[in-house]
Amino acid sequence: MTSQEEPQDMQEFTAGVRRFLDAHAAKKPDPADFVWGEGDDSMAYFSSLPPEQEREQVSRAREWQRTRHENGFGWITGPREYGGQGLTHVHDLVYDSIEAEYDVPDTGVLSVVGLGMIGPTILAHAQDHIKDRWLPAMYRGDAIACQLFSEPDAGSDLASVSSRAVRDGDAWVLNGQKVWTSVAHHSQIGVALTRTNPDAPKHRGITAFLVPMDTPGIEVRPLRQMTGGADFNEVFLTDVRVPDDHRLGEVDGGWTVALTTLMNERATVGSEGAGPVAAALFPDRLAALMRATWTWDDRALRARLAELLVDTMATGHLNARALRKFRAGVAPGPEMSVSKLMYAQNLTRAAHFVSDTLGPRAIADTGKWGTYAWSELLLATPALRILGGTEEIMKNILAERVLGLPKEPSATTAKTAGKEARA
Repeated sequence: MTSQEEPQDMQEFTAGVRRFLDAHAAKKPDPADFVWGEGDDSMAYFSSLPPEQEREQVSRAREWQRTRHENGFGWITGPREYGGQGLTHVHDLVYDSIEAEYDVPDTGVLSVVGLGMIGPTILAHAQDHIKDRWLPAMYRGDAIACQLFSEPDAGSDLASVSSRAVRDGDAWVLNGQKVWTSVAHHSQIGVALTRTNPDAPKHRGITAFLVPMDTPGIEVRPLRQMTGGADFNEVFLTDVRVPDDHRLGEVDGGWTVALTTLMNERATVGSEGAGPVAAALFPDRLAALMRATWTWDDRALRARLAELLVDTMATGHLNARALRKFRAGVAPGPEMSVSKLMYAQNLTRAAHFVSDTLGPRAIADTGKWGTYAWSELLLATPALRILGGTEEIMKNILAERVLGLPKEPSATTAKTAGKEARA
């Protein structure tokens, strides 16, 4: 749909977005104007900044979110009573697509987990006074939220969490350990999944709580990644008292709360693509890399580059199709799941392509522009295939729910089938 065909209110919204951004930010250079050797060559997916620079980056993110909020773009789809604008997801997508053209602070520390996943969960499941307290603060940039889900012994199977919550009067006492908790060291609140009924089936004995991160008994320990940064943390809960009015949803009904968060996680990760890493998929940048390393005449590399760029274009068209559906008032089908898969796979293939192109220069810092910087992406690619749902899980979802293929047999089913066959 062209801008001429868009409803009048969307044209007015788009014009307002551009007026706001023109007044507060500068336009990014056109990717087509890329010149090898000029500008920042960082290809980091995860932060690798020293702590003091990371704190400055978080401060800039908060300030930009506050500026958005003051101008009506802090929570475009949110209810007006909590500081939102009450507009549609299409308006949100339009804003994001326009802001991507401007040089603004990266607000991922606020938006990926907190505003993208935890905010909608609080809105759907918290009591009114919790919504009044935290939703405006989050979308104003005053509060950062984290997701206290994963545990050392549970892996991707969240229904197997073992952190306990025991009722004590009008409060609950939480004990356990969480791991891989993004931005916990910057967070003011976290949503914790706990086991409240060990005798119930594992999906039915879980309760969720909103936990202020300054509560006594909470210890956050950063986990150093091989990229050099520490975006993830392990969080220890020792006799942490949480009032019952901070419970999200029903007692033993936490799996419903978790699903709300996870569905928003799929959408958030599936819509990734901004930032320096997206430049890995710009044809001019990858072609320039081949010319700078004298590998342009390598036909095998050129064939791989062509295949990668075709798949990247296909992913872009898939996202555009989802946007058109949104604009037509139709919920997208499997597009976001496929997009999430392709985004991770395309970046992984780009990292491997660059590694084969550079050879030892990808792991030895010679100081030459556009070489060793790619190691940041190469080291991050294993995580891209896990966060937001592992590739195996996403493929199973698409196979079973979209293509209608039979489920893979579980260990128990396979064992039973083997006994029946022998009988």
